[in-house]
Amino acid sequence: MVFLKKNWGNILFFAFIILLFIPQTGMPIRVFVNRLIAFSPSEVDEEDVVVLEDYQWNLTTLEGDRVNLADAEGKVILVNLWATWCPPCVAEMPSLQKLYNKYGEEVAFYFVSSESPDKLSAFLQKKEYDFPVFIEKQAPPKLLQSRSLPSTFVISKEGRIVIYKTGAADWNSTKVHDILDRLLQP
Repeated sequence: MVFLKKNWGNILFFAFIILLFIPQTGMPIRVFVNRLIAFSPSEVDEEDVVVLEDYQWNLTTLEGDRVNLADAEGKVILVNLWATWCPPCVAEMPSLQKLYNKYGEEVAFYFVSSESPDKLSAFLQKKEYDFPVFIEKQAPPKLLQSRSLPSTFVISKEGRIVIYKTGAADWNSTKVHDILDRLLQP
């Protein structure tokens, strides 16, 4: 009994570590931790802003219809690269859904994954998300390539990448709303 009292903290720590490696408990724990540490993304510093000139990116809808990012050129665009197996991606999805609910008619949203349509559809249905998901059929334009998931880009009407964020973020924040409202002004 004395052993348990003296080592209770260590036992809890090791139990937590073990739970992280069990798929049924590890994913929810990692999602929860990512939500705790997700902050609102910041704008790219003015001197670091780059302009997207190549919008050519062939995608398909979950139903197999062809789409090209070039269709949204001249609009405010949000591109999110994500996967269902990625804890930071899953962690930020509720805030992205809320952002889509508010700006879905004004901003062109592109949630892009390389997973199968069946897997993506099942995930969206389970979580009750209705934002537009696309499957990449080719590599994205150079300025939208990233080695990290999630990676999110907010692009102005003029093609300026004003936000580039890797990792989980709180997208339904006043800061992001203010940026989008400014970008949407005529």
